[in-house]
Amino acid sequence: MTPNEAAALLTLAGTQPLPRIAARLAWTAAVDVAPRESIGPSALGERFIVPITGGVFWGGPGFEALRGHVRAGGADRQLLRADGVKELRAEYEMQTDDGAVITVDNRVIVDESVQPDRYALSHLFVTAPAGPHAWLNRRLFVGTLQSLRPGRQAVLVRGWLVESSIG
Repeated sequence: MTPNEAAALLTLAGTQPLPRIAARLAWTAAVDVAPRESIGPSALGERFIVPITGGVFWGGPGFEALRGHVRAGGADRQLLRADGVKELRAEYEMQTDDGAVITVDNRVIVDESVQPDRYALSHLFVTAPAGPHAWLNRRLFVGTLQSLRPGRQAVLVRGWLVESSIG
């Protein structure tokens, strides 16, 4: 790209309105977990698995229909990188009170070097069946992750619906 083409593109981009990004709390899940198990080293770092044993979830304001239990059988696969950052990939199912089974694929980055509050944010991929929860398939969600230890062998996962508007 020539400098003139770059300048023209910058000018064109500047004519577009800047979208506003916001997030609304869609659900909170208290996900019960078993103790972490080492599954050995890899070329990228130490690997662990954390079995998911159950839990409950409830919808945020405006999302009250999202409530039920976290099904046992999922797992959180973790990679502790050489730089100390953890990459987590948890996959599990949440079953709503009306019987729908929603699959959550939660990909988290945890950086404990940021203190006093660690950086623990995620991208949640959600798969829902046809019906009242199908809208989950058509939206982007980000998540937060907090430990509930020592009070409970669980983590608190909050799913935030990302919305945008222009104007």
